[in-house]
Amino acid sequence: MIRHLKTARIRQGATSDPAVTATVEALLREVLEGGDAAVRRLMIRFDGLDRASYRLEDDEIRACIGGLTRQERIDLDFAQAQVRRFAEAQRATLADLEIETLPGIVLGHRNIPVANVGCYVPGGRYPLLASAHMTVLTAKVAGCRRVITCAPPFRGEVAARIVAAQALAGADEIYVLGGVQAIAAMGHGTETIRPVDMLAGPGNVYVAEAKRLLFGKVGIDLFAGPTETLVIADATSDGEMVATDLLGQAEHGVNSPAVLITDSETLARDSLAEIDRLLRILPTAAVAGRAWEDFGEVIFCDTRDEMVAEADRIASEHVQVMTADPDQFLERLTNYGALFLGPRTNVAFGDKVIGTNHTLPTLRAARYTGGLWVGKFLKTCTYQRILTDEAAALIGSYGSRLCHMEGFAGHSEQANLRVRRYGRRNVGYARAADPV
Repeated sequence: MIRHLKTARIRQGATSDPAVTATVEALLREVLEGGDAAVRRLMIRFDGLDRASYRLEDDEIRACIGGLTRQERIDLDFAQAQVRRFAEAQRATLADLEIETLPGIVLGHRNIPVANVGCYVPGGRYPLLASAHMTVLTAKVAGCRRVITCAPPFRGEVAARIVAAQALAGADEIYVLGGVQAIAAMGHGTETIRPVDMLAGPGNVYVAEAKRLLFGKVGIDLFAGPTETLVIADATSDGEMVATDLLGQAEHGVNSPAVLITDSETLARDSLAEIDRLLRILPTAAVAGRAWEDFGEVIFCDTRDEMVAEADRIASEHVQVMTADPDQFLERLTNYGALFLGPRTNVAFGDKVIGTNHTLPTLRAARYTGGLWVGKFLKTCTYQRILTDEAAALIGSYGSRLCHMEGFAGHSEQANLRVRRYGRRNVGYARAADPV
């Protein structure tokens, strides 16, 4: 039997806020119609930054890289090496294909990189330089020719560490632009910013809505919502670790769900007590505490089957498994953004350094999609080739009759022409007017 020892006061919804949508629509239209002048106006209004050009010059980028301490550079290089290594391994799994399905009939596909990609790196409450690794570097490993980046200023200045991370990841153009105006500039283009074909990267609710509204005109990585974390733990775990890992993700925002699923009521009670203790000392307690109060849950299950079913129902962005047998959940779970198996790993490692991508599905989208990876920046495009007259006539005879069944006379005639041109009398095809 499933019981809630703590229930969320507010349920996350996947629908857009009409007020946010209206605001974002107006801002997108302003940039579409006003170009660079509108971008400048909005940057002054929202970020208090006035520049003749929001694209950083080479000397500015070099200064950001040069401003890193020795240890900061070592740490950035280490993190990017892990992301690059895993992305390259993923890319290696995506082979082009060519197969002769019948004598003389060749089918294939090629994995073609998206030509122009725009990456957004958030810089509000937390300057998320790790998002530069996850977007820019992954796109470059995929083979994208032009990868541009936008990140807002931090406290009124160019976010130097973010810029350094973007440059080290291989960004071709770096802009100090934030919010909807950044997404609009990349998606619509301006007089000085060539538009992109795809947008990637996380952001606040306005950035997410801007990407959603531009989807179709450009591609996007995925629809993003607030950070989510789910911990699955049994009696082999302890309350301190569970509480730390829940609150460590709840600090992302006041609307970040944090959920514990357990089959140990003792662990559940200990975790609740530890959460209360940590919220008295955690520097980000104001944010994490509100998120926990409004969106936190503790779910008690009698069996492993119930734990698996609840986890798949929730379909969380991040799922930590701290049980005696974490591989059981690896084998059985189907709905999650990323799994973190065993007490030695945690979501923070995935967010910053371990090498997997931290841009992941939220709002139960893990039911139908995975997160950002090198394959998202590739288009798998098919091609066909017929090598012999006999093969053209054979496919044409079947194609003609199938088109005729659907009432497509023109389609049927495309097939018939090939049969007449390349076939022999004994192939046997149906003209558009022939009965089947």
